[in-house]
Amino acid sequence: GRAPVQKDGQPLTGVDLISDDSFQDFELSWEWKVASSGNSGLKYNVSESLSTEMAPPHAAKGWEYQMLDDSLAEDNKIPSHRAGALYDMFPPSTGTAVKPAGQWNSSRLVFSGNHGEHWLNGVKVVEFELGSPAYDSAFAKSKYAKYPPWFPTRRKGQIVLQDHDAGVWFRSLKIREIK
Repeated sequence: GRAPVQKDGQPLTGVDLISDDSFQDFELSWEWKVASSGNSGLKYNVSESLSTEMAPPHAAKGWEYQMLDDSLAEDNKIPSHRAGALYDMFPPSTGTAVKPAGQWNSSRLVFSGNHGEHWLNGVKVVEFELGSPAYDSAFAKSKYAKYPPWFPTRRKGQIVLQDHDAGVWFRSLKIREIK
């Protein structure tokens, strides 16, 4: 059977947390851990309107910093779905930065101008430039390719802590806007 949903299509149990504010140029740091075989993410540059208008209605539409139990989660078979990845676009440069399930990881995300960086436990694991050939190619091959044509260059959005029906913990979230 299907899990029960609310009128707007959101799951009845478990819920994504979405920021009230939108952010354009920022640095975000946080700590996280997942349960055994856990899968979650921190989404950024999220469009709330696109998230509700485009199927599936319960998924936040934005970039995702992947948080995963790389050893046991089903999603570990695809490199761009492992911990620290820009989900479905860029795999982490190393698979050794993530700590095992149940241990706290320290993450940092930099998104400024057209430049993005994902850091995991002090290691820069992803770096990208919006509009670069590598970025455009990764976008075209990703699940995001079906998003509206304005999406790849979008520069302001909300931040979402994802609930994926697996135990996930967040703490020490700090955001700094880059002027």
